[in-house]
Amino acid sequence: MTVLVTGGAGYIGSHMVLALRDRGEKVVVVDNLSSGFPWALPPDVPLRGGDVGDPAFTRAVMDEFGVTEIAHFAAKIVVPESVANPLLYYHANTAKSRALIEAAVQHGVKRFIFSSTAAVYGDVSGDPVSEDRATAPVSPYGRSKLMTEWMLRDTSAAHDLAFIALRYFNVAGADPQGRAGQSTPNATHLIKVAVQTALGQRPHLDIFGTDYPTRDGSCIRDFLHVTDLANAHVDALNHLRDGGASLILNCGYGRGFSVLEVVDVVKRVTGVDFTTRRVPRRPGDPATIIANADRIRAELGWKPEHDNLEEIVAAALRWEKSLAGKNI
Repeated sequence: MTVLVTGGAGYIGSHMVLALRDRGEKVVVVDNLSSGFPWALPPDVPLRGGDVGDPAFTRAVMDEFGVTEIAHFAAKIVVPESVANPLLYYHANTAKSRALIEAAVQHGVKRFIFSSTAAVYGDVSGDPVSEDRATAPVSPYGRSKLMTEWMLRDTSAAHDLAFIALRYFNVAGADPQGRAGQSTPNATHLIKVAVQTALGQRPHLDIFGTDYPTRDGSCIRDFLHVTDLANAHVDALNHLRDGGASLILNCGYGRGFSVLEVVDVVKRVTGVDFTTRRVPRRPGDPATIIANADRIRAELGWKPEHDNLEEIVAAALRWEKSLAGKNI
């Protein structure tokens, strides 16, 4: 069996590759390298540069490596950008996913793991949100991901293709062994940006909105260690291999930290009192979103090992320091 990991040279995809290789799995990566890096992959993992929206290309890769399963991470992920350029997101995240799903069906792939998002829920209350909550995304990014969930659900009903879509919350941190991390220089992830600011790589950190209906006026998010997330994807794959049913599951820790609280933790871990600026809200950002993750633990037996914000920040800090020696 060979697992095709799309977007496998990117942040989350590269951690999935590591998780699979650590378990002795055969892996091939497809990535157009728009935000991924070949050096993020183990040297024994083949990389095919190309577009998941090109069915002939993806079918050729599937034929070459005997692909039996797909873990799909390739996507655009910046919420404000999706608001400003929605058609880009519907093309990159929805249309290209449709092409990949079609190629998978034609090739006879039986199992499909999809990287979805908590953005499908929209602006929810402060209570942890369960999978039973109605979806009401407030951004084209969230809608583009939700449409892919719909396509997978309908395709699974019509063809022999089982799937799991993981709706995950705010991913952060880096591989504990220092093999991978968030490497995009202009990434918008809060913890990465805060750590870069502490290291003097950015002049200040912007805090987008301090008038939300939260405990300190800033947004509240459920921050998830990227290694725990990668392991959840492996658990999902094993569930399907064991004959488990298709599922849509949250992946988070079930508790939230505000932006201001995260800033305080980053300052404490780094020992740097860096500059912050309070600026207006960004379009498409809900006030609070925290996971109810009971179902993923029950269905997949997922057991997170890095549920600690200081550990997440420390891992991000080590990774940012290591990037200084890389040519990116």
